[in-house]
Amino acid sequence: MRFEVPQFIEIEDKIIGPFTWKQFIYIAGGGGAVLVLYFTLPFILFAILGVPIAALAGFLAFHKINNRPFSVFLESMVSYFMGNKLYLWKKKQGQIITAEKTLYKSPVAEAPTSSPVPGNDNISSLARKLEMNALENPTPDQQ
Repeated sequence: MRFEVPQFIEIEDKIIGPFTWKQFIYIAGGGGAVLVLYFTLPFILFAILGVPIAALAGFLAFHKINNRPFSVFLESMVSYFMGNKLYLWKKKQGQIITAEKTLYKSPVAEAPTSSPVPGNDNISSLARKLEMNALENPTPDQQ
């Protein structure tokens, strides 16, 4: 039995005219709030409060920032401004403690001594010992 695999699952269905359900709720809520303000407040207060409410409803319904809905951006902004912030790089106010400065004189520099460089004799004997050890105790790869 064959099943249809849904495509374009990120695109919401248009429910009411050209609007999705979320868009319709945002527009209806904003329009209802503006309508209530229109009938209850003088025109000046209605204009001062109604325009931002209508703009917010429009942004919530249609505007996207970085391909994400404006509601996600608004939620992130509110949680950032309301959340605790701990800045570890800022200097805390308080008593400043300083260490005393003391000058130390370096001892008189002597001529550098050179360490003995191993001669070819030691290297060749070491190589010979490694070869003998490998012949006496072969690894499983060499068998």
